[in-house]
Amino acid sequence: MKLLKKDRINEVTLRFLSRSTNESFARAAAAAFIAQLDPTVEQVYDIKTAVSEAVTNAIVHGYRDTLGTITMTVRLYAPAAAEIIIRDQGCGIADIKQAREPMFTTGGAERSGMGFTIMESFMDGMTVRSRPGRGTVVTLQKLLQPRQEA
Repeated sequence: MKLLKKDRINEVTLRFLSRSTNESFARAAAAAFIAQLDPTVEQVYDIKTAVSEAVTNAIVHGYRDTLGTITMTVRLYAPAAAEIIIRDQGCGIADIKQAREPMFTTGGAERSGMGFTIMESFMDGMTVRSRPGRGTVVTLQKLLQPRQEA
């Protein structure tokens, strides 16, 4: 899914520490900003779920046992699409293809290894860029259908 920068109608960027308490903040902030496009309840749920997974990945895998900064940018495009970019400057991912495999995790037995799979299933587009030692950028895209047209 390709969004044209000329069609961008609004944007917000937030920075927060990689504390688990900020996962719910990121989820709520993304949903609140996207609300101006009048998405359906299901679309809001999808976005909140994907954002939650992306931020949790940055906290658990990107920064592991250290504290760092996560940057979330939400962009809105005409007529009705959203792009959410979650960026960390953590340890990075050595093998993105392997990391995107269902059930693969670097987080131990308490982790499902389904984060990328969940993000992909709830969004219309997802890309992952990463460099070991430099961090990871997850870009999520969702086409929205306003409630009155759904």
